[in-house]
Amino acid sequence: MEQIQPDSQYFDFIEHHIAVVVPSYQVADRVARVIESVPNYIRSIIAVNDFSSDDTGRILDKLAETEPRLLVIHHESNRGVGAATISGYSQALELGAELVIKMDGDGQMDPSHFPSLITPILSGEADYTKGNRFHNWRFASSMPFIRKFGNLGLSLLIKVASGYWSIFDPTNGFTAISSQTFREINHGALKKRYLFETSMLIELYDLPAVIHQFPMDAVYDDAPSSLSILDSLFRFPPYLVKSFIRRFVRKYIFQDFGAVTIFVFGGIFSLLFGVIFGTYHWLQSIVSGAPATAGTVLISAVPTILGFQLLLQALVLDIQNDPGGSR
Repeated sequence: MEQIQPDSQYFDFIEHHIAVVVPSYQVADRVARVIESVPNYIRSIIAVNDFSSDDTGRILDKLAETEPRLLVIHHESNRGVGAATISGYSQALELGAELVIKMDGDGQMDPSHFPSLITPILSGEADYTKGNRFHNWRFASSMPFIRKFGNLGLSLLIKVASGYWSIFDPTNGFTAISSQTFREINHGALKKRYLFETSMLIELYDLPAVIHQFPMDAVYDDAPSSLSILDSLFRFPPYLVKSFIRRFVRKYIFQDFGAVTIFVFGGIFSLLFGVIFGTYHWLQSIVSGAPATAGTVLISAVPTILGFQLLLQALVLDIQNDPGGSR
């Protein structure tokens, strides 16, 4: 990629200390182009070599000899993209950065989108910004089908777990965060590997932080995804269920015991009663050969329908409580 030249926003950005963190693992053939593509208004570049076995570390060290903005961190073991990003964030804060962009070292993130990441944070409209590859179908059409299907499914599950219903493409790692926001989140709860972006959203909800997203192209080449389907199936659901329960307890029991809480507990009780009562009498009718009476059917059906409606209303209220869209 060619070095981006100053434009009308250059002089606005150059006044601020903006850092770019580049977590890098096995990207010897691409990382140089990524570093060279970082615009001149970025004051600090922190590349984190996550114990690559190829020449990634050597290439980064060589680049640092001629690029004064570049600081290279070497992990002594492979700790995962989340751990690499956290190392970079921490170093950026030590350097005094006001805002930190995460840009992977594989060359799939276009630095021409930096203004879309930076502007909402510097203007005070957002605490965290991210890309969305599904905003426009034309953008998403270049994504391989298996990744597209997996991202769509995960997006729905992560919406439920995180509470950010307006946020899509939650596993997208092209993000930016204000330094103040990063200081406030629970660093110990952030996942160190593939769940990093998801855990970031879940921890941001506790602040709560305002999130903006922008449309971006889905750029893919022949490189295989580092996240396997089986890994996603086994790792994501248990974490998301646990995160949802934690969010519900914190938000709707300890912080805001109200309509959502009543609807959830009332809905669960009513639904369970209707299903259990109906199942019991259905089995009884099979054994005895006598059909259930109309009254028995009503006693089962009414609580079941009521429970479903109460849970649906709780879901609607939770969506309305999404903190992500505006300040």
